[in-house]
Amino acid sequence: MKRLILLFCLFSLTTLSAQIAQKRVVKLMGSRFDITIVAKDAPTADAYIDTAVAEITRIENLISEWMPHTQVSQINQNAGIKPVVVDKELFDLTERAIGFSKLTDGAFDISFAAADKIWKYDGSMTELPSPEAVKESVKKIGYQNIILDREKSTIFLKLPGMKIGFGSIGKGYAADKTKYFMMAKGVVAGIINASGDMNTWGKQPDGKEWTVGITNPMNKDRVFAVFPLTNSAVVTSGNYEKYVMLNNKRYSHIIDPRTGYPATGIASVTVFAKSAEMANGLSTSVVVLGRETGMNLIDQIPQVSAVIVDDAGKVYYSRNAHIKKLKKLRK
Repeated sequence: MKRLILLFCLFSLTTLSAQIAQKRVVKLMGSRFDITIVAKDAPTADAYIDTAVAEITRIENLISEWMPHTQVSQINQNAGIKPVVVDKELFDLTERAIGFSKLTDGAFDISFAAADKIWKYDGSMTELPSPEAVKESVKKIGYQNIILDREKSTIFLKLPGMKIGFGSIGKGYAADKTKYFMMAKGVVAGIINASGDMNTWGKQPDGKEWTVGITNPMNKDRVFAVFPLTNSAVVTSGNYEKYVMLNNKRYSHIIDPRTGYPATGIASVTVFAKSAEMANGLSTSVVVLGRETGMNLIDQIPQVSAVIVDDAGKVYYSRNAHIKKLKKLRK
């Protein structure tokens, strides 16, 4: 579950710089999007927001696995049957997703879409699923069975019943793509916040940086760190809102695609990067990899930093994390 708190003042009156920040909340890609645009007046900002909504809708109609007409749905429908010709945009996104899988040794995997949903987070689970059921649930997961042919621009899933889905990085990709789409149209500043997958550019109308607070996973009504965002992205993944308690142990909704078992030990991971797509892929992966392995991975990637909070509230920082450091969080 991703949760970031955006801390800034939305202007409804003309400022000294003759600009305003206009915000709209919409439901897109099955999630909440907060779109903020800085422009000379409200009608201009609204027109740009309309354009941003149209761009996100276009992306959804390309990468959704829930809409039967999309190219991703066609790929899934033809799993084990034949390759499907796709747009370069989807091909490239899939190729990058496989890159995340290789980078994380399979802790990230878009073929997780084929997993059986045996873990329930609605209060109905009273015991752990059997080892056999868990093993069966991930039988058709494996990024190695996603076959790409760049020359023909095709994607083929080798196993019948296999599926891919971009619920993990799709919203981050939409945030990134829409940001650059707006910049190309001359929008000087704004924020695309796709349910916590956040990318920013420019500054507020008063010249100040956009400011974001990281939710305290020990008390989700509070923040434990506040920092400026300058032309960058941030994503938080955590288990503090969606989990199940069994035998006095917390099991996250984030599942290790290699084993079928939920990740444990980490309450939240916040990743800072140039793109929300990268921050999203890495934040989810770190939860699965665990604190030590996950932080080692972050420290090896240039221009990426992270903050990890474990289940006990202890805070860990990557080498280049530039925020005020706390050792432990309290409820």
